[in-house]
Amino acid sequence: MTTIAVAIVFKVLAHCGFLYFVRGFSVGSVNTSLIIRLGGINVAGKIINNIIDNIIDVQLRWILQARLAQPCASQRQTALEEITMQIRSIYTASLLSALMLSGAAQAEYSAADEIKVLQGFKAGGGSDTLAQLTQPFLRELLGVEFINEYIPGATGAIAWTRLTQQSPNDGSVVSITNTPMLMTNYIMNDAINYSIDELTPIANVVTDPGIIVVPEDSPYQTVEDLLAAAEERPGQITVANSGVGGDDFFSTIMIEKATGLSFQKVPFQGDGPSATAALGSKVDASFNNLGNVFGHIQSGSLRPLAVFTRERLDILPDVPTMLEKDIDVVAGSSRGYSAPADIPDEARDELIAAFEALKENDEFQKTAEERAMVLDIQTGDDYGQMMQEMEGQFEEIWADVKDEVNE
Repeated sequence: MTTIAVAIVFKVLAHCGFLYFVRGFSVGSVNTSLIIRLGGINVAGKIINNIIDNIIDVQLRWILQARLAQPCASQRQTALEEITMQIRSIYTASLLSALMLSGAAQAEYSAADEIKVLQGFKAGGGSDTLAQLTQPFLRELLGVEFINEYIPGATGAIAWTRLTQQSPNDGSVVSITNTPMLMTNYIMNDAINYSIDELTPIANVVTDPGIIVVPEDSPYQTVEDLLAAAEERPGQITVANSGVGGDDFFSTIMIEKATGLSFQKVPFQGDGPSATAALGSKVDASFNNLGNVFGHIQSGSLRPLAVFTRERLDILPDVPTMLEKDIDVVAGSSRGYSAPADIPDEARDELIAAFEALKENDEFQKTAEERAMVLDIQTGDDYGQMMQEMEGQFEEIWADVKDEVNE
């Protein structure tokens, strides 16, 4: 496996155009003499890739013959899975190293010259905020242009149905995937027929805390004022959310269940329109996400009443948590990127490596902090596991409340 690791490192470096000069090196039983990168074009890229593919093939045959010579079928399957995961880990780690070594240089994304990004909500919402944060950095890392396509409707389900069932799986199309909304769409509605099993999870980037905001001229100065009004006028206090099935929608339900109160829930096509309704005093309050409304809070046009976090936020030290009010609600929206199922492994690994590189990018970290975006970068299989766990959690929540919601 060490020989394969060395071979893959050289393969990645050659592919990305970072291998300038290698002379007289030997890997396994194959010798090469001279590799040159001229005029910004890796003239030996195809040659070295073919050579190293042969090295990997030979080495894999030796390993497979040794590791798969097991008497038990389950042992052979386990060995095969271990080898596959080791090779994928080596390739991703090598690609990440190449990206980080490149500095200002651009890597060459293998799948396309541009990447279409499907967004399930209108421009200006949480998805768009994430796109504006990440894509300038990804453009530099991958050397591709990002084309955002806004497809609002059905709480993101139209865009995610297109991603899973109507988009090419060649690495040229991705979507911003918002959880838990990605899963609650089909948990709540049998007519929605996509699932997370039809995705290639690339990376979660942020987990945006939930927050309650009211217009600047609102009579509600504290969250206690808002709850007291809901108690006095059951079902009449209007609360905007980003759409039925979204984290804001569920946060409202969770507060209703914890307090015995009832709000008039007003769904919009995303966090942006929900915040706009509060800005225009069209609703009494908006249950939203911090990253989307922080600028309005800073300007004074929206007043924060409470956050749905376990502890107070450093950037809003005077805003209490719901837990402080003995209301056990901790919630938010996680946003990341996914592709259709079965995209090429090379494209998947390149995309994952780019997001991993963002973890070490000081400028990216600073920009996220300035925009009040709480980074929570989880890539590849870890992001997939996060989706699966969240799916199970919200299946339980929906089973508990669906009869009341559907009345």
